[in-house]
Amino acid sequence: MNYFKEAVILLLGPYLILLCRGVSSDQISGKGVVNLAHRQSKWTPLMQTSANLSDITSIRSYFEFRTLDPEGAIFYGDTKEGQDWFVLSLRDGIPEMQIGKADILVSIKGGRKLNDGAWHLLELRSEGKFVVLEVNNKAELVVGLHSNLTEDELTGKIRLALGGMLVDKQKLFHPFEPEMDACIRGGHWLNLSTPWVSDSTWEPRPCFSEIKRGSYFPGTGVAMFNTSDLPGIKTEEAGITVEIFGSWTGTTLSLQSTGFQYVVGELDVHKDVKEVQLGLKEGSETVALPREPATLTFTILKHSLVVNSKPELKTESLDFFTMWKKGMLLTFGGVPGDSEAEKSTHYLRGCLEKILVQGQVIDLDRALYKHTAVSSHSCPTEAINELT
Repeated sequence: MNYFKEAVILLLGPYLILLCRGVSSDQISGKGVVNLAHRQSKWTPLMQTSANLSDITSIRSYFEFRTLDPEGAIFYGDTKEGQDWFVLSLRDGIPEMQIGKADILVSIKGGRKLNDGAWHLLELRSEGKFVVLEVNNKAELVVGLHSNLTEDELTGKIRLALGGMLVDKQKLFHPFEPEMDACIRGGHWLNLSTPWVSDSTWEPRPCFSEIKRGSYFPGTGVAMFNTSDLPGIKTEEAGITVEIFGSWTGTTLSLQSTGFQYVVGELDVHKDVKEVQLGLKEGSETVALPREPATLTFTILKHSLVVNSKPELKTESLDFFTMWKKGMLLTFGGVPGDSEAEKSTHYLRGCLEKILVQGQVIDLDRALYKHTAVSSHSCPTEAINELT
């Protein structure tokens, strides 16, 4: 087993136990406020419900929706145990509908961008052979389809789901990333009053009253990447840069490989300066950085690591470029694991408004692992105000 796979198992032990434990279901009202972001599984819906088609008297669903996330799954429905299915998602912030029915696959995208952080009223309804999406009482998308292989009269059950799909992602005509940092409220789903079902690992989390763009860390978890999946070195002179902008307290990031650990973070959140711990396996040292401006520039050179233009670690025995390419663990928000040394570090609390690696924006939805409490695309404005 290579280092990276081994490290994932060792460092994420407590989280993997949570992911793999037995699942039982909890019932939820479909009319309340639902945060779609905080779930354990990537494609599995956050919640779902079903009903006999003979009980359906309305083929109209509507709900309020708010997000800053440009891509992800919102609403799914199917009949015939998934033979005919429908999914509403966002791509580049724009609504997209995909439909699979008999021998037909349809994908259509259009309308206004919805990832502006405002609440929008979405309505989905069927009008004969057409599916209509309305946004704020205006028709944005209309999809028509017909097949000689379909039945006019449907029997059996209809299934509805939020935040994922109940069929294999391979059925999609146009693949997308399903994670959605969004909130839904005031839902009316067909004419159903039956409760929705989620698995027992789901912990309902509130939706922030007001939001702004960024990634929010509440002080309880991390987001971890394999560096081999991130942009690599452009020039040896410039190295690899990680830039973080925002307002936060706690451990900012850690970099780990075999026999090596480097942590940048606050050791004492009550002081007027940020103390940055720079540690190898054999020991550590601290340096002080001014609290303002709320930025951090972490530069990786071939044989040294630099924080905010200050050389903080130099060693000829390690080739950081090779280690980055082969795969290290780059973790934002803390140090993964459960050793006493790691427990003593402060998990990050605050809003990282932007994370850049080699000048490219990093989306936490693409992380190897992200704690369910971490919001990828939205920060509460009140929490930001507390830290500034």
